[in-house]
Amino acid sequence: MMAFAQNLAFAIPSFLVILGLVVTIHELGHFWVARWCGVAIERFSIGFGRAIFSAKDKHGIEWRVGWIPLGGYVMFAGDENASSVPDREDLAQMRADIVAREGAGAEKKYLPFKPLWQRALIVAAGPFANFILAIVIFAVMAIAVGEPYTPAKVAGVSAGSAAARAGFQPGDEVTFADGRQIDSFSDLTEYVVQRDGVAIDFTVVRGGRTVHVLATPDRVKIENGLDMDMYGGRLGLEFRGASWRRWGLVDGIGHGFGRTWDVLETTVHMLGRMATGKVSADMIGGPIQIAQISGAVAQASARAAPDLPTQLYVGLISLLNLAALISVSIGFLNLLPLPVLDGGHLLFYAYEAVARRPLAAKVQAAGYRLGLALLVCLMLFATWNDLQRLRVFQTLGGLFS
Repeated sequence: MMAFAQNLAFAIPSFLVILGLVVTIHELGHFWVARWCGVAIERFSIGFGRAIFSAKDKHGIEWRVGWIPLGGYVMFAGDENASSVPDREDLAQMRADIVAREGAGAEKKYLPFKPLWQRALIVAAGPFANFILAIVIFAVMAIAVGEPYTPAKVAGVSAGSAAARAGFQPGDEVTFADGRQIDSFSDLTEYVVQRDGVAIDFTVVRGGRTVHVLATPDRVKIENGLDMDMYGGRLGLEFRGASWRRWGLVDGIGHGFGRTWDVLETTVHMLGRMATGKVSADMIGGPIQIAQISGAVAQASARAAPDLPTQLYVGLISLLNLAALISVSIGFLNLLPLPVLDGGHLLFYAYEAVARRPLAAKVQAAGYRLGLALLVCLMLFATWNDLQRLRVFQTLGGLFS
């Protein structure tokens, strides 16, 4: 019980810091592009519910912090039905009301009357702000902090392993995996761990010659220090020669783009494997898992550092790295074509671009309800998985047995 309480003490504040950063940047993406397009904005809120802080700037925008710190939003002027795009009849009535209230031409500052490309840009700005956040974090850490580096040169091959069966040899230098460049041992590990049971074509430099080695990683349980059963691929290769590497400004920015793309590519790859049944959907996690990982990262940093300043420094670096990973996932999730998400709005705009008119309000409303139901089901499923990993149901069952 003491260990659980201690982990909770780390998990909750760490989770809220990460969530606050990722959500704030997402909403600022919408906000900044909307301001650039001249859209009237009523409110920018971090958190939901009753305001614990509220103030208006010289533009009349209310900046608010809600007491429920689990999200945020930007409220555009006249945005009474943010879940859908007004159809032709709604737009006509809205225009008439605005003109009667504010005069001719006033409707041009409202989002529904902006050109289609501007509306699409505003919607897409949120997810892309998350990608930019990840790029910046990865780049800054690569330039200012650096990371461990071990060359992808094989020092040994475990007997009976997937690597041994494939014919890897000590001294082999792995340069590509399925055509993707491999610069280090960590690059190789990240690629392999997501592909258990999948044949990978490795390009290897052996004795000055380039050869191809086809290997299928074994499925093994991964030790993660989180008391969570996780499985992934392993070849059975050994590497040595670790050092510390830092990047220059230009290379660091390139590294930030590369890392963000790798995370996005891995996310899409894993979803594809889940959709085809090659990976169990039990791996899907929700807010509880994010909080648990956040707490474990903060706790591990605190244990590893010798003093408080070092603990804070290492903890900050670890949480920033986790924030970058989550930011990519949030950006990708919001681009899914569900009407309740940014991707759903872009889907409606795509229809409008082709049909030259907005989708009927009734169809939009039906799509919104369906999208919301699917999203709620996904969140419930993810939460169920989180509780299963924490063995909550087994613990409760034991209390009554």
